[in-house]
Amino acid sequence: MKRIWIKNAVIVNEGRQFKGSVVTEDETIYRIIEGDATPECDINETIDAEGCFLLPGVIDDHVHFRDPGLTHKADMATETAAAAAGGVTSFMDMPNCNPQTTTIEALENKFADAATKCVVNYSFYFGATNNNADQLKDLDKTHVCGVKLFMGASTGNMLVDRMEALKKIFSEAGMLIATHCEDQTVISRNTAEVKEKYGEDADISLHPIIRSEEACYNSSSLAVRLAKETGARLHILHVSTAKELELFEDKPLKEKKITSEACVSHLMFCDEDYKTLGGRIKCNPSIKTRADRDALRKALSSNLIDVIGTDHAPHLLSEKQGGALKAVSGMPSLQFSLVSIYELVKEGVLSVEQLVQKMCHAPAELYQIKERGFIREGYKADLVILNPDHEWTVTADCIKSRCGWSPMEGRNFHSKVEKTLVNGTVVYENDTVNTAHRGQALVFNR
Repeated sequence: MKRIWIKNAVIVNEGRQFKGSVVTEDETIYRIIEGDATPECDINETIDAEGCFLLPGVIDDHVHFRDPGLTHKADMATETAAAAAGGVTSFMDMPNCNPQTTTIEALENKFADAATKCVVNYSFYFGATNNNADQLKDLDKTHVCGVKLFMGASTGNMLVDRMEALKKIFSEAGMLIATHCEDQTVISRNTAEVKEKYGEDADISLHPIIRSEEACYNSSSLAVRLAKETGARLHILHVSTAKELELFEDKPLKEKKITSEACVSHLMFCDEDYKTLGGRIKCNPSIKTRADRDALRKALSSNLIDVIGTDHAPHLLSEKQGGALKAVSGMPSLQFSLVSIYELVKEGVLSVEQLVQKMCHAPAELYQIKERGFIREGYKADLVILNPDHEWTVTADCIKSRCGWSPMEGRNFHSKVEKTLVNGTVVYENDTVNTAHRGQALVFNR
């Protein structure tokens, strides 16, 4: 038995913050102590968190780790090292790898591989296609986080575009459906118009003209309609426009069957940034206007946006060359997600309690994750010590992702992850990741 005493922290949890300490025992949280009291038990290790926040580990509901088949960009080992360095203790990975995670066999292989590679905790989406809805009933709902549905073509081209298939998936999934919503008809029309006017590879700044507000709203509104007709549990990923916010309700998460995610990319960047960052910030859905970005930020202080994820999607920089039609879409953002959103706390966009709600509590509640996402006695000791007054600059040498770059390079942050604990083990400190540690498969209370 090993007990770690994390003392002198400002604990942020369940809508409040207070000075106190936490004692972990092996994998779990043993005691939560308010104030300066000393624990009445044997302690094996003491961590002094004076001047720091103690937060639940971040749960990222939306990553692309490129494993299997695309591991020249990233793999589970490198990207979970990046996760640990960023205070992310659990992730849910998407199915557009190679082979795509669209069969039970591919899904089982992914879980088996994760058990040998992942520094942090994990789960995987099952990818819906036009032809595999019959397999949905066989999914293990206690370990599979959800069904991923591409209602717009993106990296990997897993587009589901037949209405009959869409209705079957919504009717028979029996678990959360996470959607990528962009209307392919609108995108194809916009692409043809841009090519005719600007040539075969238009400037990167035209990406949001191709993947427009109309494309997003048309598809998101269709997903909402299908969910209401079938009673399905719908989670719309990476909302990128102010108009889409009209589709969601400002009420507590527990009262909703239709929820939304905003991603770090759409919260931190706007179309003005194409001038300096070019293809580095090309992603699907596209980075849109400052007004869209500001509307998404404002929604963080309400219940219109339920979860903050990343859509972490590494590519080599060589693959990001070109314009709106040739540069590949996707960017790495996992390692810097927590400190990025803390910048919005410093700007007054949301409170640190709201940050914890959107990045830790809400993903756990939304996906019904067992014993994670909160600082509670008996829960798994997934914890982050965040120094809110540590200014630093992102440089290439600190990047853990295999792709080796970040759109955040050169950016100054005012907070820093000092330590990350996963299942009671310190897996990140002093800019070093314990790559020998292995996380656990997430368990869902369904």
